[in-house]
Amino acid sequence: MARTRVADTPDPLWETVLSLHQLQERNRESALDDWRGNVLRHGGPTLRLLLPLVPARGYFPDFLTPPEGSEGFEAGLDSLLCTPRAQLRAQIEKLDAGAGPRNGNGAGAQDSWRRAVAEGSAPTLHRLGGALRDYRRLAFGTSWQRVRAGIEADRTWRARVQWHSGTEAMLRTFGPRIRWRAPVLECDYPVESEVRLDGRGLLLIPSYFCRRTPVALADPALPPTLVYPARTHGSPCRLDGDDPETAAHLGRLLGHTRAAVLQSVGGDCTTSELARRAGVSVSSASEHAAVLRGAGLITSCRVRNAVRHALTPIGLALLDGRPAAVIPGPVARRDAAGTGRPVAVPASACAEGA
Repeated sequence: MARTRVADTPDPLWETVLSLHQLQERNRESALDDWRGNVLRHGGPTLRLLLPLVPARGYFPDFLTPPEGSEGFEAGLDSLLCTPRAQLRAQIEKLDAGAGPRNGNGAGAQDSWRRAVAEGSAPTLHRLGGALRDYRRLAFGTSWQRVRAGIEADRTWRARVQWHSGTEAMLRTFGPRIRWRAPVLECDYPVESEVRLDGRGLLLIPSYFCRRTPVALADPALPPTLVYPARTHGSPCRLDGDDPETAAHLGRLLGHTRAAVLQSVGGDCTTSELARRAGVSVSSASEHAAVLRGAGLITSCRVRNAVRHALTPIGLALLDGRPAAVIPGPVARRDAAGTGRPVAVPASACAEGA
């Protein structure tokens, strides 16, 4: 239990894979319409390399989301591109086995590209790495701060529950699709599966683009990881900027300059970055940050020679025009049948090595 934790930041490679799922989603959410349209209009060559590796449903290769992604995009990408050929081949074979017969234009090219990735030649992996970098710039270049801000609000809320009430209380905050029934964490999942921790602990990763059921790595030998939909106080925040009506209300409430400073915080920034984003002097940004911090809308901490600011859940809720939810008590137990088959994560073995 002591090794169970919530990730500090979004994982850029998990967000990449799950956003590729959202591009192919049939039941589309309006909050993603503008983002989806922009990516589909401008991402043709890149998507032709990435979508064959990430089908809309079912299995996708674990090598696309290495644990090193928690250290940042480039660290994760370096690990991905160093995947041993045996793993590449085995995971692509599993992907092909689950894809079934493919017909239509482009099917042959997709099969050829997947076989090339399975062989793991340097030119092919260099091309794959270039496609992932291009997709990151296109899909997240102007919206990554909002993704981070939304996830930071979720992580802060759950960390607060864990700090005040313990890990078991934190695990009860995920219902109804994730249910803590000691010593097992049950999740609604497309297939029936069981992951035994064996003392390794569990990493919970909040995700903006994980929208319905949680996602886990397919290989149980990999570090136990569960990616879950970040809690967003209602409908998800938009990726194409702030709602004009909300911005106008904020201006009347806080004053236009202070509202601009609050809107410029994003997921995390220094005072100098905050001043540049808001178009004010550094001293003015520092004064406004102090007022916002006193109101509980942002947090600030010193890292080496800089002060870094981040939105609190209340600050994010204010920006999104929604009330902030209170910390709930234990979630009432539900029948395991739910909306899908459960994936069980026994925690008793984890406690032995804690």
